[in-house]
Amino acid sequence: MTNVADRVTRFASDLVDDAAAEGERENRSARQQLEHWARIGREVSSQRAVARRRVEAALRGRTPLAELSPEEGVVFNAETAAALEESLATGNHLSERTAQGRTTVFLDDLGRVVKNLPDGTQIVL
Repeated sequence: MTNVADRVTRFASDLVDDAAAEGERENRSARQQLEHWARIGREVSSQRAVARRRVEAALRGRTPLAELSPEEGVVFNAETAAALEESLATGNHLSERTAQGRTTVFLDDLGRVVKNLPDGTQIVL
């Protein structure tokens, strides 16, 4: 195995906290746990077996979830959770939905329920 220099990478603090907690249970440092999860994710992502293709089809809505095996369901749920977390962290869903002409209801910074209309008007409910 060749010796490769480490690279500096930033992770979301909640992910590092989770890695530290899980790593402690598994006798790994937070870094070791993140590397472990990355390797598992790499293997799952690179898997081209029938099961992986079935999960990918389900993620695209082409295969009903009920047709997935329990193991495939675990991978489907993990992929969905990761995509949702990334979307919530990086997306501006309010402006996207407004641009699509959709009404959106959300909680503002004060905890109030607000209705956002397609024209950008906001009504506190």
